Amino acid sequence: MSEVSSNSHSTELTSQYIAQVTGDLERNAKEQERIGAEIEALQEQLRGLQHDHTVLVNMQDALGGPSPAPGVEAAAVASVPHQATAEPKQSKGKKAAATGAKKSASKKPAAKASSEKASTAAAKPTLVELIRGHLEKQNEPRSAAEITTALTQAHPDRSVKTTVVRTTLEGLVAKSHAHRTKQGSSVFYTAAVTSEPAPAEPQQEAVSD
Repeated sequence: MSEVSSNSHSTELTSQYIAQVTGDLERNAKEQERIGAEIEALQEQLRGLQHDHTVLVNMQDALGGPSPAPGVEAAAVASVPHQATAEPKQSKGKKAAATGAKKSASKKPAAKASSEKASTAAAKPTLVELIRGHLEKQNEPRSAAEITTALTQAHPDRSVKTTVVRTTLEGLVAKSHAHRTKQGSSVFYTAAVTSEPAPAEPQQEAVSD
């Protein structure tokens, strides 16, 4: 009898350990999925900021503002000493003229590349822009799964995950760009209706005056 009881006790302990390990594995997997979704959402936000930065740089170049490309300047400056060692007897005026010519020559292809990069980035909107655009076209609230399905069908070349979409939607809600409603155990999202002020027209009139 003692052997039977000890065996049954050992079996119960083993079952408890298996259940505990299984539960820990499930929690670990869920936590990995949650953190991975947050990382992907942050990467999407970073790509959006980089896209905005590229567009702003391109606009600044078009308006003739100061060049924000230190890498181009550094490359131009680095090429100048090589020329100075080749012709050490050049006057300061000639050196300055050569430096200015090299900088202007370096800026032209860089500006062109920046313009091409901006047009390429503008052609492919970020996930945040896609989600906001989809919500603005809807008349009824949509869940994260419904939005994921719609975006996957509209953009089959992009990998859209429900967890990333949900995290991005929560970010839009935090920024008051979307509203969240709960119906039972389901969560639905709608676009935030904002009235956009237009102060540009009075400014233009003042400038023209």
